[in-house]
Amino acid sequence: MGKIVYIMGKSSTGKDTIFKELIRKNAFNFKTIVSYTTRPIREGEKDGQEYFFTDESGFNKLKDEGKVIEDRCYNTIHGPWRYFTVDDGQINDRDNYITIGTLESYVKICEYYGNNRIIPVLVELDDGVRLQRALNREKKQDKPKYEEMCRRFLADSADFSEEKIQSAKIKRRFYNNELNVCLQEIEDYIHENME
Repeated sequence: MGKIVYIMGKSSTGKDTIFKELIRKNAFNFKTIVSYTTRPIREGEKDGQEYFFTDESGFNKLKDEGKVIEDRCYNTIHGPWRYFTVDDGQINDRDNYITIGTLESYVKICEYYGNNRIIPVLVELDDGVRLQRALNREKKQDKPKYEEMCRRFLADSADFSEEKIQSAKIKRRFYNNELNVCLQEIEDYIHENME
């Protein structure tokens, strides 16, 4: 049975970079799982690549059809934004997959597919470094959303509290102080857990 590598961590810890590097290296023949969102598309994003972009009625239709595996709703300064995973035929039992999510979504994915199929990768980084990275990224947007950036940064403390990490039974963490070192540790960990 194939495995699902589930990358998670607070905002601006380098999850996207690690995700892209693991795919680029292609050591595990990963297929990606593309989540859905109702938030507006950001500059440089493509529908079906980072996310499938939809709206509230699209979410409700999928939910009514019984296809939503897990969903999270964030009350942002721009209104509610949903992020969710859909059983839309992307995942089969044979292949290995990689995706990015939250601690909350990880728990629900484990319930849906079984703990033995999921390989959790929790990425961490100093809060000061994370905040600077988030600010640098937001400055590059045509219309920076600094208030939302700050809301998300603060919400991460609750979403990734020690109690929630322990409750999710996450045993291993990866500190992204040095990308190449962190990436190698993650690759070794995945190799160990693929067997």
